[in-house]
Amino acid sequence: MVSDVRFAELTTLHVGGPIERLVTGTTQRDLVDLAREAWSSGAPWLVLGGGSNLLVGDDGFAGTVVRVATRGIEVLPGGDDGASVLLRVQAGESWDELVAFTVDRGYSGIEALSGIPGSVGAAPVQNIGAYGQELESTLVAIEFLDEFADEPRRMTAAELELGYRTSVLKRGLPGIVISIELRLHDTSAERAVLGEALGQPIAYGQLADALHVQLGDRVPIASVRQSVLALRAAKGMVLDDTDLDSVSAGSFFTNPIVSERVSRTLPGAAPRWYLAPDEPDAVLPLAGGLAQSPLDEFLALEASFEASDTVTDAGAGEPLVKLSAAWLIEQSGIHRGFTLPGSRAAISSKHTLALTNRGGASADEIVQLARFVQHRVQAEFGIVLHPEPVLVGIEL
Repeated sequence: MVSDVRFAELTTLHVGGPIERLVTGTTQRDLVDLAREAWSSGAPWLVLGGGSNLLVGDDGFAGTVVRVATRGIEVLPGGDDGASVLLRVQAGESWDELVAFTVDRGYSGIEALSGIPGSVGAAPVQNIGAYGQELESTLVAIEFLDEFADEPRRMTAAELELGYRTSVLKRGLPGIVISIELRLHDTSAERAVLGEALGQPIAYGQLADALHVQLGDRVPIASVRQSVLALRAAKGMVLDDTDLDSVSAGSFFTNPIVSERVSRTLPGAAPRWYLAPDEPDAVLPLAGGLAQSPLDEFLALEASFEASDTVTDAGAGEPLVKLSAAWLIEQSGIHRGFTLPGSRAAISSKHTLALTNRGGASADEIVQLARFVQHRVQAEFGIVLHPEPVLVGIEL
């Protein structure tokens, strides 16, 4: 089978060349069989979900693309304790549609993850998180088909070694996520008493401000979802055919993690956070206080994207410090809406962490802009930014 489909039709960046062979699994059995067939051929293969974190070159992909389009949400036994519900969700489900499903039924635990593009199967790969919630807090297990295996196996959340935007899957375990299991809070009992479904305690300052509540307060789940969608839309982070800023792959560059020694070469106003095992990040101002609003903005961008961090130049035992990629980009002279002359690719007009397709851009134009950003930041600060999306057929 020779496909006439291009990646530009299947990715949120709307760029990418032709797919040599495209197969789509709409049931779990189909997905397993198609994956095994692809692996047995010995040809290159690639799994595709929602296409929200992928940049493919204009030459396309010479191999088999296994598209995950399985659907299904089911309630499993074991969550009938009156306080929780256990769900199994097929990998091809839309993540945001899953969140909407849970909110409508009064299941709490992922409402702050509203609006994140992509499929359910991609969620555990990066342990997605936003506005004070992470998948890790509700994920029980996944069904995973190892490369060349005959049938899927169950992997618990502990086996996935989930961390901040990382997992064993992201670190290179080859295969395909078939489904995930989530344990959520069932608000039925509370609704019977209070008349409304309250979500988990609000754990993120910007979201609390938007809801006009204090950190730790509980508000209706539907209100949380509505506020998160509004916050994300204001940054172009909700897919919208009328908003060119949403034609992106989300956060294009990861937040660098450097040694304390390297961090001290930056201006004192640079946002930075010491990293310590099992402890929350702490703001480390080196010269005077940081203005609250810019810091909140960068924190919100960081939390709202499916972004991972990149460790740079850290010696053994030396304290690590996380930097803001957005701050580095802006301070290198690249502003929101920036574009190279004649290019159809541009920095988002709402924030600097996204590279956008303003209409008809090629993958090469996206790459040229990304390289320019890298070069400017490296020239100004000596730090190399690394891309967050999966790159296929191209290099930066």
